[in-house]
Amino acid sequence: MNQLQAFELENWDGQADQEEVKQRFQITGMGSLNWAFRKLSALKAKETDIINLAKAEKERIEHWEATEKASLNNDIQFFEMLINEYHAEVMKEDPKAKTLSTPYGKSKSRKSKAQPDKANEATILEYIEENEMTEYIKPTLKWADFKKSLTIVGDKVVDENGQIVPGVAIKPEDITYKVEVE
Repeated sequence: MNQLQAFELENWDGQADQEEVKQRFQITGMGSLNWAFRKLSALKAKETDIINLAKAEKERIEHWEATEKASLNNDIQFFEMLINEYHAEVMKEDPKAKTLSTPYGKSKSRKSKAQPDKANEATILEYIEENEMTEYIKPTLKWADFKKSLTIVGDKVVDENGQIVPGVAIKPEDITYKVEVE
């Protein structure tokens, strides 16, 4: 907002006089039209100032929030790691201790079995085509269906005929932990 616009607003009391002005003031010519446009221009400039100030404050607050959350996230990760390590130790002694519960939260573990994992789809498709296993082919490999027919033998993955399937890796068994705060 420039100085002329500020001056226009100083001479305009705003809401207190608006009703009176609306009742007795009408635009009757170029002079009064110019006056109305000056007031409108000043009000729009003030509105822009308010929007810009609010935007700057929002950005400052968002930056503050991100900074505060970053330090908290480090602490959160630290405590979740401590809880997960403790839960892993408890599970070594008692493999059935899948959930540890306190009044303030729970640590849950989930075990997934070792399973075939698609390492190179093109190689697997080539293998399926060579062995005429077309029931596992759609425009792309039907991995979910084909994976069910595979078996892990030692460090190899074999199909239902006992043949080693190239392009398939073994995803190792793992345990995941989930922390819930109540």
